[in-house]
Amino acid sequence: MDVFKVSGNGPLNGTIEVGGAKNAALPILAATLLTDETVVLKNVPDLSDMRFMIEILQHVGAETVQPEPGTWEITAKKITHVAPYELVRKMRASVCLLGPLVARMRRAEVSIPGGCVIGPRPIDLHIKGLQKLNCKVDISNGYVHVDASAIKGGPIFLGGRSGSTVTGTANIVMAAVLAPGSTRLECAACEPEVVDLCNLLVKMGAKIDGIGSPELIITGVEKLHGCEHTVIADRIEAGTFIVAAAITRGDVTVKGIAPKLLSAFLDKLEEAGLPMELGEDSIRVLPYEGSLKPVDVITLPHPGYPTDLQAQLGALMTQTDGISIITERIYPNRFMHVPELQRMGADIAMEGPSAIIKGASKLSGAPVMASDLRASAALILAAFAATGDTWIQRIYHLDRGYERFEQKLTAIGAKIERLSEKDMPKELFEE
Repeated sequence: MDVFKVSGNGPLNGTIEVGGAKNAALPILAATLLTDETVVLKNVPDLSDMRFMIEILQHVGAETVQPEPGTWEITAKKITHVAPYELVRKMRASVCLLGPLVARMRRAEVSIPGGCVIGPRPIDLHIKGLQKLNCKVDISNGYVHVDASAIKGGPIFLGGRSGSTVTGTANIVMAAVLAPGSTRLECAACEPEVVDLCNLLVKMGAKIDGIGSPELIITGVEKLHGCEHTVIADRIEAGTFIVAAAITRGDVTVKGIAPKLLSAFLDKLEEAGLPMELGEDSIRVLPYEGSLKPVDVITLPHPGYPTDLQAQLGALMTQTDGISIITERIYPNRFMHVPELQRMGADIAMEGPSAIIKGASKLSGAPVMASDLRASAALILAAFAATGDTWIQRIYHLDRGYERFEQKLTAIGAKIERLSEKDMPKELFEE
């Protein structure tokens, strides 16, 4: 199993390019099942999650061709309506197959994804939305069985305890685009990744009004066709690189990202006093003297502060002068990285859903364990600010969501190596 060895770092300097958005590409790949014509997708990141989704598409009958890195040509002429557990269990986002299979096949059997380390991610809102579309839904033997023979549009309110649901919105929109009649979807997720999916569907011939707002009006059509689409840039990857520049006091230009995709995140960094220059499709972080200021953050559905950038900001706040409070309102267990940061010397106390971070911590390298995708990134960022070497285990989590992560960072001066677990010093395993 691979590990990262990360050494305390001086300032990062240079330009770093953002790849395609994982959270946009996954439902977009699923959407290719909505037509029997070829869909060409560009800027698809090379991640383990993408490979899992391609494998699932192939299993249900789609033909997939990769003419060049980042580009996929997918033709789903003859497909089956069953997505089995042995494939779905590898990745929660595979539940996005539910909507396309219901729309195209008028039935679906999709295994319910397993648990998630960052907290419960139930699919009750997905089921509620399908039932509002006049589908019969039954759950048995770990599968969602859907009979959509009488599917039709109608009014749907899709809000839940934590607000809107991103994958739930994606599923219901994809189910509704081929459903007879009109669907009014209220409390729809407004995330840029949902907007990107809707833009693809419109290119395929779908009729969707209100894209980017919490109310979508979807008029069902009889058939969708093929198209070409470029996946949007990954705002979470961009935010991670911005924090890497900030925590090392570097001079880094993050290219290929529109600042408007990161408004809430950039607002908090501006509040902290981080000097930045915003371009049309770039964000430059500038070196600074002294210390950044602490901030108070609450994660919320878009356009609020993104939960996927909560852990990274927490790492940065360990280096500020004062006390920061980060409150998690989306995923209750998304602080599993905190004990690992504490092992490195961070002064963090948990109070319910909030992390109280006392800044100006002198971090030192230590062996730590990544618990999830964004926690992996946060530990690497903290390691840049630490003295000595930090060994980060279970980095397969990181490979799910960051393409060529260490190569991109090494190119701008980061001291990060991917090694085998057997390369870790033996004394790290001694009590």
